[in-house]
Amino acid sequence: MKVLPVGDRALLVELADAPEAQALHAELLRRRAAGSLPPVREIVPAARTVLLDGLDAPAALARQLPQWTVPPLPPRARDVIEIPVRYDGPDLAEVAAHWRTSEEEAVRIHTAAEYRVAFCGFAPGFGYLTGLPEQFAVERRATPRTSVPQGSLALAGPYTGLYPRSSPGGWQLIGTTDTVLWDAAREPAALLTPGARVRFTAERRR
Repeated sequence: MKVLPVGDRALLVELADAPEAQALHAELLRRRAAGSLPPVREIVPAARTVLLDGLDAPAALARQLPQWTVPPLPPRARDVIEIPVRYDGPDLAEVAAHWRTSEEEAVRIHTAAEYRVAFCGFAPGFGYLTGLPEQFAVERRATPRTSVPQGSLALAGPYTGLYPRSSPGGWQLIGTTDTVLWDAAREPAALLTPGARVRFTAERRR
């Protein structure tokens, strides 16, 4: 664990890997809920870091954090968010070939896993989901698309993601969903928040 100051009121905690970052994020949330964490405005997880922003005494917390014993991620007690998907993406055949299997088996592999939102970023409502077995990681596209349709289900590296709105992107597109991922009138606006559990179910292609 490496703790770095960010401005006058924030800390960036660097961890060795994604599981350590997710475990620290969960522990910070637990301590804040228990009232044993100094007041902090935001706790923002990323791939291998956690940002704490809005601290009154960041230097004191920076000294304490390396002394913490951070337990592994707790059992997944939260309800599972089920997202129906049409596995009709333009890159599904390419992904299946990379996995050395059929398109039907690729869909089965993807729907068999349970996912967890490790962190959010890129666009409002975009969650980086872990849970796909390591051997199914895929490279980003060599040439990104200038426009990826809203609701696209995509893969890149070890992550699964859903595009909450149309935007450029270089991930491998394997499906689409009509599920609303970002709604400013909803609380919270993002359907997928860090720590959420997710499963995908296959719908018939149109």
